[in-house]
Amino acid sequence: MHDSDPQEGPLVGEDGEVGYRGVTACQAVGISYRQLDYWARTTLVVPSVRDATGSGTQRLYSFRDLVVLKVVKRLLDAGVSLQNIRKAIETLRSRGVEDLAGITLISDGTTVYECRSPEEVVDLLQGGQGVFGIAIGGAFKEIQGSLSHLPAEPVSSPQPVGGSAAPAEPAAGDELAARRARRRAG
Repeated sequence: MHDSDPQEGPLVGEDGEVGYRGVTACQAVGISYRQLDYWARTTLVVPSVRDATGSGTQRLYSFRDLVVLKVVKRLLDAGVSLQNIRKAIETLRSRGVEDLAGITLISDGTTVYECRSPEEVVDLLQGGQGVFGIAIGGAFKEIQGSLSHLPAEPVSSPQPVGGSAAPAEPAAGDELAARRARRRAG
């Protein structure tokens, strides 16, 4: 599976939704492609725009997916086991995307808590003590900054036939050219 794309910046589909290929997701989040692939195959973080469905298809991750990937990476960096991260992410997933932006996770390197307010901290794994915080809003801002110069894939783009992963010409090419011109103009 090839996830390279010479395009710059996000490519927008007709409905305004964008998707980010695996290589772009790895660069934005700071993880290896092997980690990304494993997390997708084991359903820790499945791309919500488009999952790989066989040879020649490519996963497309949404912005929310990238935020979740960033949170997983931060928890791993803090020493939380992948098993405990999986439990925490499943709990958060059950709450929906609207709540994710306002959540702060707290961890002691073993247990993961959700801090709903200064007065309410919820143990996502039902155990543990001692805490530090990860503001999810900060991950949103980091991903936005990382994605400002990385390619995205239009959700409505046709899939290549056979094993070829050559990028299709984006439907939003004129819009991208206009964005690049504005960016160069300062």
